[in-house]
Amino acid sequence: MTTLRHLAWEILRSGSEQPLREVDHAADAWELEPRDRGLLRRIIGTEVRRRGTLRAVVQRFTHGTPKADLAAHLRIGLAQLLFLDKVPPHAAISETVSAARDTLGLSKGRIVNGVLREVQRQLEPGVSGDPRCDLPGRELHFRDPLFRDPGEHPALWAEDALNIPSHLYKRWAKRHGEEAAQSLAHWFIDEPPLAVHGADGEDAEALAAAGACAQEGGSWRLPSDRARELFELEGFRAGRLFVQGETAARATALASTGPGTRALDLCAAPGTKALGLAAGGAWVVAADRSSRRLSRMPAELERRGLTGRVLPVACHAGKGLALDARFDAVLVDAPCSNTGVLGARPGARWRLGPASLRELTELQASLLESAAARVLPGGALVWSVCSLEPEEGDQRVRAFLRDHPEFEVEESFTALPGPGGPVDGGHATRLVRRA
Repeated sequence: MTTLRHLAWEILRSGSEQPLREVDHAADAWELEPRDRGLLRRIIGTEVRRRGTLRAVVQRFTHGTPKADLAAHLRIGLAQLLFLDKVPPHAAISETVSAARDTLGLSKGRIVNGVLREVQRQLEPGVSGDPRCDLPGRELHFRDPLFRDPGEHPALWAEDALNIPSHLYKRWAKRHGEEAAQSLAHWFIDEPPLAVHGADGEDAEALAAAGACAQEGGSWRLPSDRARELFELEGFRAGRLFVQGETAARATALASTGPGTRALDLCAAPGTKALGLAAGGAWVVAADRSSRRLSRMPAELERRGLTGRVLPVACHAGKGLALDARFDAVLVDAPCSNTGVLGARPGARWRLGPASLRELTELQASLLESAAARVLPGGALVWSVCSLEPEEGDQRVRAFLRDHPEFEVEESFTALPGPGGPVDGGHATRLVRRA
């Protein structure tokens, strides 16, 4: 019999770079009830977010290095045992052991049982004050040191305890300092709150009643686990309320050129920024290579009352448009490493490396070239990435300007996310083509 833990194991052992997307496929294939679908998503999501910690625990409580299939069962059980309060410990252990026994045999089931029960015995309530023992964000600690010493190896400790790959943590610490790097890593452990816009009067009162808090600048923050309540609000159904990170909204504003102008969003799906430009009065062509992702746009256009102001076009880098099509503003919200939104896209942290970053920057350079050719004299070219890495932000813009003296920077910013900042981080630059 296939159980939720069995499904979780199949998803992890598949090696998918986007395991949370596989959750939806599995849930649809097995026609899971909403409650079971939610639990499967929480198990996989926790494994992805806490993978560094789970690997450290597996290494500490096993002899040798377990094979990938066995390690996947162990991480699934540990994710529940350490981080999912709504799953009773006995259920986390028994269900995981059962799935391991059914898929790998009785002996492997015994190993999983032994490891999970030993971990349970080693856990103590509360915070010890020793960063080698404490589980960040949890009122739990291990009796004996588990993680590497942050005083000797801060980046390795960050990978163990804060679940940020050491090479990425080193980059942040070098640019922003150890304190800021730790703050970023802590912020990215959990799913960030939703940034809700458009609230006024009764809508603001309804948001407050749903648990949202008003922010400077007019947005509201709503805990991510209250999203269902947002979607049920009359203001959301009527299209007055919408969700967009503050940094993403700020980048959209850089591309706004006012009513009656023509704008091109070159990497538009799922369409939030294109809709923002249309809401400002522009006529927008929303181009994206993914017709599947563009297919979600019409429903949102209708909800926001913007049908007819945005034309979705499935093409790569605008190559499906007329050769002489030019625009008052071109927005390039480019594919990137996502290091400014790792809370919302947790799997991206484990995919990033020198080779993938190099591939991304090559693609970004090509997209920026294509976008520049579509800008009218006097028009704006806005470069936007949800990345904190300079190769994708200001360095990418400087490299572009060396070859394009006809453009100049009008405004630029890089934003770090966190409790006192936006929910999302990233970079955006507004360039203007000399008339």
